[in-house]
Amino acid sequence: MSGSSARQRAIEAVNIYSPTAEPLNFAETPAGELFGSNVFSTKVMKIRLPKEIYKSVLATVDEGAKLDSSVADVVASAMKDWAIEKGATHYTHVFYPLTGSTAEKHDSFLTPDGAGGALSEFSGQQLIQGEPDASSFPSGGLRATFEARGYTAWDVTSPAYILENPNGTTLCIPTAFISWTGEALDKKTPVLRSMQALDIHANRILSLFGHDEIGRVRSTAGPEQEYFLVDRNFYYARPDLLNAGRTLFGAPSPKGQEFDDHYFGAIPERVLAFMLECERELFKLGIPIKTRHNEVAPGQYEIAPVFENSNIATDHQQLIMTTLSRIANKSGMSCLTHEKPFAGINGSGKHVNFSLGNSTQGNLLDPGETPHANAQFLVFCAALIRGVDLHAPLLRAVVASAGNDHRLGANEAPPAIISIFLGDQLTDVFEQIKSGGARSSKKSGTLTVGVDVLPPLPKDAGDRNRTSPFAFTGNRFEFRAVASNQSIAGPLVAMNTIVAESLDYCATELEKATKGDPKKLNAAVQKLLKDIINKHGRVIFNGDGYSEEWHAEAATRGLPNLTTTVDALPVLTSKEVVSLFGKYKVLSKRELGSRLEVYLEQYCMTVTVEANLVVEMGKTIIYPSAMRYQSELAAAAANLKDAGVDADLSVLKEITDLTKGLLSSLAALEKTMASEHGSMLSEAKHACKKILPAMLKVREHADALEGLVADDLWLLPTYQEMLFIK
Repeated sequence: MSGSSARQRAIEAVNIYSPTAEPLNFAETPAGELFGSNVFSTKVMKIRLPKEIYKSVLATVDEGAKLDSSVADVVASAMKDWAIEKGATHYTHVFYPLTGSTAEKHDSFLTPDGAGGALSEFSGQQLIQGEPDASSFPSGGLRATFEARGYTAWDVTSPAYILENPNGTTLCIPTAFISWTGEALDKKTPVLRSMQALDIHANRILSLFGHDEIGRVRSTAGPEQEYFLVDRNFYYARPDLLNAGRTLFGAPSPKGQEFDDHYFGAIPERVLAFMLECERELFKLGIPIKTRHNEVAPGQYEIAPVFENSNIATDHQQLIMTTLSRIANKSGMSCLTHEKPFAGINGSGKHVNFSLGNSTQGNLLDPGETPHANAQFLVFCAALIRGVDLHAPLLRAVVASAGNDHRLGANEAPPAIISIFLGDQLTDVFEQIKSGGARSSKKSGTLTVGVDVLPPLPKDAGDRNRTSPFAFTGNRFEFRAVASNQSIAGPLVAMNTIVAESLDYCATELEKATKGDPKKLNAAVQKLLKDIINKHGRVIFNGDGYSEEWHAEAATRGLPNLTTTVDALPVLTSKEVVSLFGKYKVLSKRELGSRLEVYLEQYCMTVTVEANLVVEMGKTIIYPSAMRYQSELAAAAANLKDAGVDADLSVLKEITDLTKGLLSSLAALEKTMASEHGSMLSEAKHACKKILPAMLKVREHADALEGLVADDLWLLPTYQEMLFIK
């Protein structure tokens, strides 16, 4: 039995585990009744608002009409009454600063009435606008420390909701966060701007195809969230997990994921109870959770919702991460959303399924049964191919982070090279177009299993590809390179904007070619599609993205390979990106510059924190453990010698050499950390090229020592324990 008290407590927690919440009677409270019960939805508004006010709000939500500020007082009053009925005493404007986390400031509904009592008040002005301090959030130079004013602005398109706490509830109002100068300080504002641009140019394409009634075109997203769970006793005994979200030391477990037995395996009872409680809370918030399962690595899991409007999906994704963390703590575990919390096994991503559509034409990336004859779909698909090829560096930049660098390019995640997987059916269609015109589509078939009691199964026209960073999966594209710990806002802003630009290009070309004559449309479409596939078909790759051969081939195709965050982030202020975002009024040059500065600083701070932890843990935990064992071995050898017995000193020598190496590598790391640099970019390059390799040298010695030092002297919970004790 191990001597580590953290291990003992974790084992005991598993052995005596019982659910923390009262079991829910599902027959009494069906999920359908639970769903959205804490959301100030359009359904609730229809009941509580006067008819004309409701119509005005609905026009903004559904059609993107300009918000009529005169309705705010009525909405605020109804929202306050609804919230108070649900136990709320406070409200908060929830916003999403450039930290990537959720921010909120709570204010009470109560106002003194001057006669010793209090009134519950919530005005339209309080609903529409808040004023948090803008100087204390990262702004990349958009706000100086002495310039504090910033505003939150009510986003009526994302519904308000009630957040429950054992001691009360709070009304939460999703908002944008902008500076006194009107510049975006947050993740939400660019999402809304990019969706507006996408709608404008998608409408032009649909008009060309003869549609008179065109609903507002929105992008939709369905992000799959991967995460690890570890017992909280282990978490608090690991300073690296507590402060950095990943293990900076740790020898491989004797068993890892090589048996593939964890993937889609039976979910442990304690974990399943956690999942059920998470889903219950998320259902109340109107978040359409669909899937839960074990992931590839031991201790790794996934939760996934169905598609939603991208803006709402972004807000909901933040709530999912917050809820996972909160319920994990309640269940005696900690939820790790870092991209690579454990070396040597799969890390975590956040695959963002992306499409676009509206209420009148449906999903615009649905190819139908005969995609070769579906010209409208082919134009939207070709526009996306063109956008990804032209702006691949931007797509790489918006998923760049210190954590994702540990994941991208390994044999578990797509490479840093951005390519598109189309599948056999669509690739064949576009090859036909390239050769002069598409006349057929590969058919989906039926899969006969060969067992009489099993039914024939419908077989898709093409396979899937898990090694592609941008894969077509039937009626959507899956952006697999997104990091598990980041907001999906940045990737969605990039995808919305590059698609808007490509649709703008396609619409302009078709408008010029047809000159208003619909009879000329077919020929114009065929020419457009052929031009796009000839110029941008290089980005299509259906093979193994993990292979060395693909890296070599991608280079010959001229595809960029930005392997690290430091390589990728400067793209944000490149001439092409500044022009793209400026043209569609998504982000200004100053706003892009601010994001580059913020993200470089976050990268440097992340590596600095990790390096400080390596030094601290190396000196105060690992070195003392090694020295104690070295002393035990030396004392045992001396005793044997006194007894006239020859002692084998090989382990003592190995421990001594590794301990010297540990101290030497720690000294080298500290020297590297002490170097001074000029710009934030040069500091980030130093962190990437010098500090991270120096940290790995320390780890080599520490992990080797873990395999030699007596178990009762090793204080850090091991991979074997953290991954398998659930």
